[in-house]
Amino acid sequence: MLSVRKTILVVDDELQIRRVLKHALGEDGTRVLDAGTAREGLDLAAAERPDLIVLDLGLPDGSGEETCRQLRSWTQAPILIVSARHSDA
Repeated sequence: MLSVRKTILVVDDELQIRRVLKHALGEDGTRVLDAGTAREGLDLAAAERPDLIVLDLGLPDGSGEETCRQLRSWTQAPILIVSARHSDA
């Protein structure tokens, strides 16, 4: 029986976070792609059609919220939001 390999796209501007997520999510043979900007993430998502998108809210070239809206306009892939946002309060 042929197994279908799943693809996950990680979009985060922090290289270390992308590395950790790629390692953790790819341990079972899942194909994990990564992008450091919103534009790269949108382009990769369009080209590769991932099964899941892990999206940071704080991207250097645009908000994660807007990126999510753009993705949702043409893909039904689940989008998992990650954020390191915090406050002092």
